[in-house]
Amino acid sequence: MHGVIFDFNGTLFLDNDKHTMAWNKISQSIRGRGITQEELHTKMNGVNNKYIIRYLNGGKPDEKLESAYSSLKEQYYREFCKEDAKNFHLIAGAKELFNELKKRGVPFTIASASIKDNIDFFVESFHLDRWIDPKTIVYDNGQYKDKEAMFLQAAKNIDVPTEKICVIEDSLAGVNASVKAGVQDIRIIDSGHIADQVKDLEQVKQICETMEEIQFSL
Repeated sequence: MHGVIFDFNGTLFLDNDKHTMAWNKISQSIRGRGITQEELHTKMNGVNNKYIIRYLNGGKPDEKLESAYSSLKEQYYREFCKEDAKNFHLIAGAKELFNELKKRGVPFTIASASIKDNIDFFVESFHLDRWIDPKTIVYDNGQYKDKEAMFLQAAKNIDVPTEKICVIEDSLAGVNASVKAGVQDIRIIDSGHIADQVKDLEQVKQICETMEEIQFSL
């Protein structure tokens, strides 16, 4: 393992409840009902906003609607984060892991399905630029088809081939994208309760609750 790519939401920051609340508001606006837990885990986690909104809109492409609702959803999400100051922090062990990777000279970055406004929000709120060059962070800027493409770009950004990368993820979509990208070392933060679905994958080396449990051979 020569580099690390972190997912963010549900991995470095436990915010699934905030996303659920925000997507419920969007779903109510688009189709008159909220989202189910099954939809959250199978259709939404780790998926770019426009495809989620397209799904909620009955599968019909509508770029104007997708752009408007994507921005609105993230506005709701950031408001919910700010309102819950007690839980607005990085997951336990994240800072210590970042420090250890920096100490050992292991490059790392973030690949997230979040939009730029959210990434800027996270960098500022959590002072991520103490550890990560924001220019290396990959986010949903409209040019990536899926998370696989994001992982490939993030690996390029830290100049490490994907087969020598460790990806830390929480979603089934993110795990599947990692495998497609050629990642051989995947660690799970099981905030999305996907352990039973991924435990038999040879690429999955650890299933954890916090970053404190992550064990690397550096």
